Amino acid sequence: MERKVGSSTLTAKEVKAALEKSTTLTATEEKALRMRHGAGAPSKSAPLPRAAGANAELADELLVIEMQLMKAMRARTGQTRTAANASKAPAREVAPANAAKDKIVRALRAKKK
Repeated sequence: MERKVGSSTLTAKEVKAALEKSTTLTATEEKALRMRHGAGAPSKSAPLPRAAGANAELADELLVIEMQLMKAMRARTGQTRTAANASKAPAREVAPANAAKDKIVRALRAKKK
């Protein structure tokens, strides 16, 4: 058997292509290889993997938990409008963040007239 001499360099594209084909790596191993070689995720628009997999009962349970968390977050932040209502509501002008900005805006509006 002949011994290999020298080294080879892997590019990020090669590592990314190999990781997309691989099915034996754990998530931690794949993450480590991506970080080590600078290979990004397969696609930024790709959907995230489902935690429930093919288990419909677990998927329903996770959906209920997600809905409860969203409801609690909306209650905490005071957000009452949904996405459907947001498109129908009239656009409002956002209040200035501080008094100095408010004063400048008023002066510019008065100068316009």
